Amino acid sequence: MVKLTIVGRVKDGLPLAQGHRYITDDNGIFGFYKQQAELVLEEIARGALESPKMTIHVDHHSFYYLVEDGVCFIVLCESSYPRKLAFHYLQDLQTEFDKFDKRILDKITRPYSFVKFDSVIANIRKQYIDTRTQANLSKLKANRKRDDSIVTTHISEIARRRARNLGDSDEMDAYRPHRLGRCFSIMGKGEHCRELRCLKFRISVDAVRKFSS
Repeated sequence: MVKLTIVGRVKDGLPLAQGHRYITDDNGIFGFYKQQAELVLEEIARGALESPKMTIHVDHHSFYYLVEDGVCFIVLCESSYPRKLAFHYLQDLQTEFDKFDKRILDKITRPYSFVKFDSVIANIRKQYIDTRTQANLSKLKANRKRDDSIVTTHISEIARRRARNLGDSDEMDAYRPHRLGRCFSIMGKGEHCRELRCLKFRISVDAVRKFSS
């Protein structure tokens, strides 16, 4: 199932739009996955992830992203969801996004303020809920050759490289308004409680920083 969608601007890592919430877990789990998606967007923006297509495993889910014309489309799916359909979904989003005036999009300064695209995400997502529809089965059967250009990694590897490359300087990065409240530790199986405590602590610290600045 398609659970989380984020569309972001590559040049500055600003998230522009998001789909409705489809993760039924509590707010902490949903927030964790959303912040991991934002972390992926940031890494793309700073050039750490150069591939235009990638699969990123995290826990029992996978992120898939597609970069086109300076815009990144990210989706979170259950690991059992077909990768091919996930990228079809992203390509459909990209096609619809291209219909909007880029001059307006370039003027956006607040995260997730391109709300017009939220409904577009919802409408396209409906087409990909059931993988067994005739349309989706046709997409799965067409051109069965594996796309070797899609790089696969794990979110822990991305976070490890980021920590190694940025070091303590990343603490200053936390002051950027659309990057507050991020937790850099990575959740593995059986580690939900520990990571949620980390997430809540980081959000609290960043909230104090923002208030006092």
